Parts: sequence; structure tokens; C-alpha cells
Amino acid sequence: MHKIEIEAEIDLIAENKRLAEENRKFLKEKGIKAINIMGAIGSGKTLLIEKTLDALGKEIKFGVILGDVVCKADHERIKKYDVKVEPINTGKECHLDAHLVNHVIDVFDDVDLILIENVGNLVCPVDFDLGENYRVTMVSVTEGDDVVGKHPEIFRLSDVIIINKISLAEAVEANIEKMIQDAKKINGRAIVMKMDLKTGEGFEDWINFVRNLVE
Repeated sequence: MHKIEIEAEIDLIAENKRLAEENRKFLKEKGIKAINIMGAIGSGKTLLIEKTLDALGKEIKFGVILGDVVCKADHERIKKYDVKVEPINTGKECHLDAHLVNHVIDVFDDVDLILIENVGNLVCPVDFDLGENYRVTMVSVTEGDDVVGKHPEIFRLSDVIIINKISLAEAVEANIEKMIQDAKKINGRAIVMKMDLKTGEGFEDWINFVRNLVE
């Protein structure tokens, strides 16, 4: 008897790209926009979603996908709103991928805009297209004013860069202008927003951006 060894290798990035295109096709056919919101833990992603639902929930029909290692806490926060929401527990995975989104995307066939909260991480989500229309990356000044320069790839691929918690900049000795310049140097096409979700400063720029997506 001959021993036969078979090696099988799946190109995970290629498979992710294929499923991302499926997701993108679904969104286009249904006339839906999707925003992939990325950022580190504590940058303000969930609060951004909450305040967006508060501000525009009567104008726009939203759907929300929440990605996290364990989604229970964020799901409790979002389910209070009158929106479709699907939590995705990623377990040991540090990012969402197109396959995970593909499993739940059909639920949102009648919404105008899907807000996708990615897992809190500035590295792992970079390589995984979800089929979204726009990528948004949030950072807070409390992460240090060198955070943008240290993670160039995620900012290079972003359509919008949000620098949050600007009211704390002096207290944590963060140079906001350095963060802005680093962002523009890495990605000159991105919209850069200064914001403080607690005080509301700069939030109107975000609301105008979201509103314009569905007009």
C-alpha cells in the first residue's frame, strides 16, 4: 500500500476578497451603504454609533453589525435603539472578515445604511475587506499623539480619520496638530475630523458626512 500525502492550502485573503465582493454586490443591488468603523479599544466606536443613531435615526434607516471578541456589552448598548442589530462574537480572532459579515448581511436587506463596528484593534482589520463602501478609523488623543504614525497602514486605507477626545489633549500632553499632520502625510485623500463625543465638538461634521451618503 502506498502512502499518499495531500497538501491543501487555502488562500484566506483571496477567499476573503471573493466574499467581500459578494457582500459588495448585495449592498449595491439593495441600494445600501456600509461603513466599517475601526479603531482601538476605547477610541469611541460604540459611542459614535450611539450618537449617530440618536441624531439621524428618524431620517435614515440604520442597521448595525457589532464585532468583538465578546459582544454582549456593546449589544446591550445598541439594542435599546429601534434598529436591526447583529452581534458577531469573534472569539480568538482580532478582526471581522467578509465571511463573518456574509453570514448576517441578508438581515439588513431593507435598511439605508449599515454601521459596522470592527474589533478594537489598529493592526488586524487592515487586510480584511468586508465589502464596505467606506472605511473609518477612530483614534483618541489618550492613545498618544504618535499613534497615527505608528499604524500607517490602517490610516492609509481609511476614507475618514477621526481624532476623538480632543478635550483631553492638554491633560495627556497630546499634540492634536501632529496627529492631523501625520494622518494627512499618510493619506492625503482622507477626511480628517477633530471630535469630542462627550462635549459634542466636531460631531456635526460627522453627521453631515453620514447624511450625505444616503441623499
